[in-house]
Amino acid sequence: MQFLKRTLLFSLVIVILLGLIPVHAQNNYVYSCKQGEDKKIALTFDDGPHPKKTRKIIEVLEKYGVTATFFVVGVNVKNYSEGMKEIIDRGYEIGNHTFSHKILKNSDASCLEKEVISTENEIKRLGGEVSNLIRPPCGVYDDSLLDFSRKNGYKIVLWNIDTKDWEHASKRDIAKMVESKVKGGDIILFHDYISGKSNTAEALDIIIPRLLDLGYEFVSVSELLQ
Repeated sequence: MQFLKRTLLFSLVIVILLGLIPVHAQNNYVYSCKQGEDKKIALTFDDGPHPKKTRKIIEVLEKYGVTATFFVVGVNVKNYSEGMKEIIDRGYEIGNHTFSHKILKNSDASCLEKEVISTENEIKRLGGEVSNLIRPPCGVYDDSLLDFSRKNGYKIVLWNIDTKDWEHASKRDIAKMVESKVKGGDIILFHDYISGKSNTAEALDIIIPRLLDLGYEFVSVSELLQ
């Protein structure tokens, strides 16, 4: 009986300790949130820059004085340099979303290097500062990307709230999605390049002031993960 009690006590301690271990990080290279943060959250925008939609989003961010991280696609940086320059000039953090938005699963090292480095070169060409953040298209990654990240000092950044703005959700549905789930340490996925109509900027104009009123602080991904 005494042995059973000790075993149960030991198991309880393990459960408690496991509960304290952040589950946001896998192998210290993959992040989807930052547990333990009281009121800090990170807004992220994928697939841009876009010549018009990126600017509309930046206007809302500037209106409320909040920051964000833009995960850019290299070919769009190349084709829409004015949108990229606006991101750079405003000082937003820039993450790498590959050059061609290719799914990276089963990619070899040379393909990964080309997708990542080509995007970095386009950012640098316009005077931007390159971060060590990679967001794989559709959030798909495997051991090859993990190995590449480990060897080259990159962090793979996913998310834990998908706003579904890419489904052309209404501004109110996007806002409801965020407000019903948000908590400290979240990484929230938006898009500044959506084919067709986008309600992202309008949704942000609802979300940001409400979360500011609730005491949330908007930070870059790198700041959140520190």
